[in-house]
Amino acid sequence: MWKKIKPYVIYIGISLGVGALAAFLTKDSMDIYESINTPPLTPPGWLFPVVWSILYVLMGIGAARVSKLRLPQNNALFVFFLQLGINFFWSIFFFNLRAFLFSFLWLLLLWLCIILMIKKFRSKDKIAAYLQIPYLLWVTFAAYLNFAIWFLNR
Repeated sequence: MWKKIKPYVIYIGISLGVGALAAFLTKDSMDIYESINTPPLTPPGWLFPVVWSILYVLMGIGAARVSKLRLPQNNALFVFFLQLGINFFWSIFFFNLRAFLFSFLWLLLLWLCIILMIKKFRSKDKIAAYLQIPYLLWVTFAAYLNFAIWFLNR
C-alpha cells in the first residue's frame, strides 16, 4: 500500500511545502490589498489560500502520476519543478517587493511553463495533464489581476 501512495505523499507534500514556504515568507506583506487599487473581479482574500491549496494538491497528483510511469519522463518532472520554483518567486516579487510589472512578466513566464508542463505530462499521462488545467486557468486570472494592479497603481 505504501509503495502505491508514496509518490503522491512526496509530490503533494513538495507542492504544498513550496506554497506554505511562500505564504510564510510573504505573510507580513499580505495587507497589500488595503493600500492599493484593485480591479473588478478581485476575489476576497480568504479565497486565495483555499484555491492555491487545491491547485498545489492537483499539481502534486499530476507529478506523482508521471513519476510512477516506467517510461522515460522526457524532462516532464524537470518542468514541474521549474514551474514550481517560478511560482514560488512570483509571490516574493509581488507581495514583498511590490514589483507589479516585473511580477506580471514573471507570471507570463510561469504561464508558459505551465503550458509546457501540461504538454509534457500529456505525452505521458493525460489525466496528469488535465489536472493542471485549473492551475493554468487560475494563473491566467492571476495575470489579469496582476496586470490590472500594476496599471491601476502606476
